[in-house]
Amino acid sequence: MSLLIQYQPYVLKFKFEAGTSRGVLTQKTSWLVKITDEEQPGTEGYGECGPLPGLSIDDGADFETKLAEICGLFNSLDLEVFPFNLPIILDQLIPAGLPSIRFGIETALHDFMNGGQRVLFKNDFSKKAQGIVINGLVWMGPEEFMQRQIEEKLAQGFTTIKIKVGAIDFAQECRVLESIRCRFSAEEIELRVDANGAFAAGEVQDKLSCLSKNHLHSIEQPVAVGQPELMAQLAALSPIPIALDEELIGKMDYMEKFSLLKTIHPQYIILKPTLLGGFQQCREWIEIAQRLSIGWWITSALESNIGLNAIAQFTAQFDTILPQGLGTGQIYENNFASPLTIRDGKLFANGPDNWDLSALDSGWLTV
Repeated sequence: MSLLIQYQPYVLKFKFEAGTSRGVLTQKTSWLVKITDEEQPGTEGYGECGPLPGLSIDDGADFETKLAEICGLFNSLDLEVFPFNLPIILDQLIPAGLPSIRFGIETALHDFMNGGQRVLFKNDFSKKAQGIVINGLVWMGPEEFMQRQIEEKLAQGFTTIKIKVGAIDFAQECRVLESIRCRFSAEEIELRVDANGAFAAGEVQDKLSCLSKNHLHSIEQPVAVGQPELMAQLAALSPIPIALDEELIGKMDYMEKFSLLKTIHPQYIILKPTLLGGFQQCREWIEIAQRLSIGWWITSALESNIGLNAIAQFTAQFDTILPQGLGTGQIYENNFASPLTIRDGKLFANGPDNWDLSALDSGWLTV
């Protein structure tokens, strides 16, 4: 077996200005990777390396250089890849500080080993027999824009809605939440909010108190990372359950993960394979969370449908109870056509569209 890996950048364009507490996004670049083997013509495994600007630890001006170096090393070796030795090969090829590259290559290898049909894990989701319950995401922006998104999510059958907070007027954000609670109880519509670390230490308690009046399910990352004592205090005393998100990024060692969760002991953790280093890293987080009786769910991180499909199939490997954060496939105007579709607040893999990756036919780079 003589595997060949190639890559190319692809600019994903948002349908709208996507507001977060870290700024407004209008486009995002992912690096797609493809693995082939001359002994298996026609079998192509695809993956996506999609670092998030300002958040991923491997985001930087030299990202493509590092990706090219790893692809060159990959191509220089006569690799025999199987499920049992995949983690070992990934450890040898990819330094710990490049999580999105690890996720992309890991995804492409899973796809290749399963015949190159975009089926990485065989389960009821990938077999088109069952959907995954997900939350509907509402982006920051003018109040009218946020209200319009909420109406769209309700019409689409979502019973869990996640709203970004922390970047615009706090009173306006509270009004948006109150408008939902005036119409629906917590039993009818579950509300999650994500602050992306926007609240300052001196104001966070008051803001949590105000937000709690809307009977929220949880708040993700209320304060910035690197404040474990404050976060532990919030997890113990907050009127809203705390979910860690950005706090997990960059923690690759098992004992470091365990220490973090034992110290803070949040009610939930949010797992993003692109930011955390792929499937094996997420499995470790899940194992530790279960040992410490901490809830968890998995979320995409603005990947194209290639990455989203992989994350959804991985998620379906688990007996999940909570709604997952996998509803971002519809935010791009130039996403790849795929069988992924959303109906009645669930993500399915049985939509009418087949995979169309023709936009990638030219432009593959070989090192």
